[in-house]
Amino acid sequence: MKVVVTGGTGFLGQRLVRALCERGTLTDSAGRERSIERIVAVDQGECIEPFADSRVTYALGDISDAAFVGAAVADDTDSLFHLAAVVSGAAERDFDLGMRVNLDGTRLLLEACRRGKPVPKVVFASSVAVFGQPLPAVVTDATTPTPQTSYGTQKLASELLVNDFSRKGFVDGRSVRLPTIVVRPGKPNAAASSFASGIIREPLAGEESICPVEPSTGVWMSSPGTAVAAFIHAHEVPKELWATVRSLNLPGITATVAEMIDALRAAAGDAVAGRVRFQIDEPIAAIVRSWPARFDTARATWMGFPQDADFASILRDYMKHYAPALLRK
Repeated sequence: MKVVVTGGTGFLGQRLVRALCERGTLTDSAGRERSIERIVAVDQGECIEPFADSRVTYALGDISDAAFVGAAVADDTDSLFHLAAVVSGAAERDFDLGMRVNLDGTRLLLEACRRGKPVPKVVFASSVAVFGQPLPAVVTDATTPTPQTSYGTQKLASELLVNDFSRKGFVDGRSVRLPTIVVRPGKPNAAASSFASGIIREPLAGEESICPVEPSTGVWMSSPGTAVAAFIHAHEVPKELWATVRSLNLPGITATVAEMIDALRAAAGDAVAGRVRFQIDEPIAAIVRSWPARFDTARATWMGFPQDADFASILRDYMKHYAPALLRK
């Protein structure tokens, strides 16, 4: 079978590509387990450290370009994992860019999948940014999405497209609302949530980190490994369990910024934790405040989606791979 991964040269995209190669098989929309013969990683930029596997090829281009999308997806795609997006802060600053890529690009991908035979499976990486104030103390599966950012609006509109294309029988779609992914290695990006990785990553690398939100800010989060496992699980869950509701909130954990820094201090010492400095950036803080921080994900738990144990385990796993010398025993 042929699998397309958009955002395929990014951090999560590459981890997903690797996980798919290691797994070797997926079930198609007819419920048949099939070998993965080809993975096309779609993105705008080249991969810095591409995963070497003969099944993996790269297609570089813009997902808002209909010709490019048509060529990359074609009519032989069995599964699409759609991770590509203009991130939250950038989508808020540049409305047209966010709409073009996050909404129009998603529709082009769905239209390309619509031509597939048999019907392709589509896993869409949505976001908890589909929710916004006012919010209940705990967001449940019954909470109505009311996005307060352009990014959240684009994600919610894309969910509705996935749902309608599935209702019409054009695709077998599944939208999963990702928590903030922590800790991401590499460089900061334009996401409003980028600070959540930065306050861990930069101090561990010996650099100062500027935190743009208050210490009391709560974050609903997931580790990269758990997020990748959730993508694959979403793909494999039988469509009968999704029924007519093709979107769900993924499990996560809640921690405040202060609790994250305390965990960093416990794991790596005062000097490392002391490299975090607070400088409130109101536009970013306002975006983050509009996002929910506490969820009851009963439906996802019932469907068997994975969940991290706590923030300390996420932090220690990151340190084991990227800062082992600083990890306290």
